[in-house]
Parts: sequence; C-alpha cells; structure tokens
Amino acid sequence: MSLEQDIKQEKFQNEYEKMVVNILYTSSWLYNINSSRFKQHGITPEQFNVLRILRGSNPKPMMLADITCRMIDKNSNATRLVEKLRQKGLLRREICENNRRQVDISITEKGLEVLKRIDRETETWLEPFKVLTKPEAQELNRMLDRLRE
Repeated sequence: MSLEQDIKQEKFQNEYEKMVVNILYTSSWLYNINSSRFKQHGITPEQFNVLRILRGSNPKPMMLADITCRMIDKNSNATRLVEKLRQKGLLRREICENNRRQVDISITEKGLEVLKRIDRETETWLEPFKVLTKPEAQELNRMLDRLRE
C-alpha cells in the first residue's frame, strides 16, 4: 500500500517532504513489528539492542557510556534499560576491581539464551522483507547511509 493510502494524505509539499514522512512512518511500522517480536521473549526493542551490544563484546564487560554510544536510539535511557535487564537476570552489573568508580556490565547466560531463541526466529522474521531483492536492499542501505552523512 502506498504512503498516501496508509496515512490518508494525498498531497505533500514536495518529494523530499514525502520521503521524510515515509521514512518516519516506515520506522514506526518496523518498531511496532519488532515490539511484537520481542514481547514474546519478555523484552523491548531497546532492551534487545542493549543485549545485542553486550553479546558483541562478550566476554569483555562494557561501561554504560560505551553501551549508550552504540545504541540505535540515542534517546533511550540506558541506565533504566540496564537496570530492567539486571532485574530480569539477563545482565549483571559489577564494580570494577581496578577502578571502584567504574561499573562493568556484561550479559549473563540467561541473556545469551534469550538472544539465541530470537536468532532462531530471525530468518522467518526477515521473510516479508525479501519483497526487495538483495541488490535493492543494498541500494536502500546505501541511500539511507548517504542521508546520514
């Protein structure tokens, strides 16, 4: 369905305004799909992002500032996300032995298990996006990267 049909708006000032609205609308659409996907695992998309970052550094722990700068949504409250994940037993926070002011954050086995379950679903989850060919997906990635230059 076209953007115009989805948001019931026929006219835009120009193609650039339509592009921005389309990106924002698509971002929200993807977020909602991801929310449903992760909800069955008891986490949010933002929490998934934190776990994914920690898995990438595993077994080396990370500091909160390092996690924050790697997050997709820079406006997320990383402190709150880390605490929620700690309460669920998906990560641990420990005072660094060498620097008592530093808190090391690392993913737990339980956190890794949640990510493994999500990973097993990823191919199926990606199927609807394969309406684009691989070259089209590469071109879309290139264009989106160019917008952020």
